[in-house]
Amino acid sequence: MNNEQKPVILVTGADLAQQALDLLQDFNVVYAGKQPSETQVIALATEHNPVAIIARYGKITAAMMDAAPGLKIISRHGSGVDVVDRDAAAARGIEVRAAVGANAAAVAEHAWALILGCAKSVVHLNARMRAGHWDKATHKTIELSGRTLGIVGLGEIGRRTAVIGLAMGMNVLAYDPSGKAAIEGVKLVSLDKLYEESDVVSLHCPLTDGNRRMINRETLSRFKDGAIFVNTARGGLVDEGALVDALNSGKLYAAGLDSFEVEPFVANHPFCEVPNLILSPHVGGVSDAAYVNLGLAAARNVLSVVPAPSAIA
Repeated sequence: MNNEQKPVILVTGADLAQQALDLLQDFNVVYAGKQPSETQVIALATEHNPVAIIARYGKITAAMMDAAPGLKIISRHGSGVDVVDRDAAAARGIEVRAAVGANAAAVAEHAWALILGCAKSVVHLNARMRAGHWDKATHKTIELSGRTLGIVGLGEIGRRTAVIGLAMGMNVLAYDPSGKAAIEGVKLVSLDKLYEESDVVSLHCPLTDGNRRMINRETLSRFKDGAIFVNTARGGLVDEGALVDALNSGKLYAAGLDSFEVEPFVANHPFCEVPNLILSPHVGGVSDAAYVNLGLAAARNVLSVVPAPSAIA
């Protein structure tokens, strides 16, 4: 079967791991390119009528779905599905699935990179050293052992982040609205109690209509003075203006962010003027191993809905 005869899978990105392509060898995989626009995706969907979309970058809209009447599944190359118009997909009978847990290790490690970067002033001290300063006599970092880590969301990423906290000698609190059982050594508490008692608060929950901007002026006022805040989940969970004020006022010691309300991040954003804020471009789930794991999970999700032609034959 040549490529023109194979059913099409449209990837809203420029590549997939070879291991994923091996699973999808009975399909014609078409790439939309790096960070494609809605117009570009619609044009490709109209041209190829894909049976599946593997969503890597950007949002998947109703217009994209309508451009592909043969579409059966939208498979996320990621752990969340908030970039997909799920109501539109449901109305059209299109499955929406995520690569749950495939990049959990990478995101948990990145959360800890941000936590440690904040607590140990890594970025600040690096800049000071390069400017010719030697702050040994004047600078003190924060020791995390014995302090309290608050985890919001006990999915696979949150659980991994909690385990690392325990290994660091921290007291670990967690809040999860689904009522998942905590792991040994982790205490389940209310969200208010977590905010009030944690020295470090790390978000690991999906973005929903109910928790949008859950970190806002009112909730930040309940944080401990001098706390560290980290978000490797979704930018929409945070009122960015309120966070800037909390950092500038000294209410928070520092913060680390890997996701933002509007992405890509713009250079003139107010965050750029906040010295006690570490920023990264939503790369927490991007690692050598996660790239393979996400691709494989996305491919398997496609095959669970659209079997390979050879399997049918």
